[in-house]
Amino acid sequence: MLNKVAGLARALGLVIAVVAAFVTIPASVPLILALLGLIAGLAYGPDDFIRLALAAIVLPLAGAALATLPTIGAGLAAAATNCALVVAGALATRLILRIYELVVGDVKALAG
Repeated sequence: MLNKVAGLARALGLVIAVVAAFVTIPASVPLILALLGLIAGLAYGPDDFIRLALAAIVLPLAGAALATLPTIGAGLAAAATNCALVVAGALATRLILRIYELVVGDVKALAG
């Protein structure tokens, strides 16, 4: 059930990220994208950390490169930046869960 909710949050976040790049949405889009990213992070496992970190770094760079295109470049750059925000939220969740796992492991080592 949790994976379904997280997957839905990821899909909704990416759709909103792309739509918000081309259409004005009268809400705080960065906040919505970050929250959906935080929820989406629950669907990723420990092995996905590097992939998420790489995507969070590369998406804004790709957006900057796409910004040079005439007419549609600014929209594509905004879409890439918005997608990076969703990925950064998911990465933050993975970081929090990793820190939690480390602390629990350390406490168990002290108790045992």
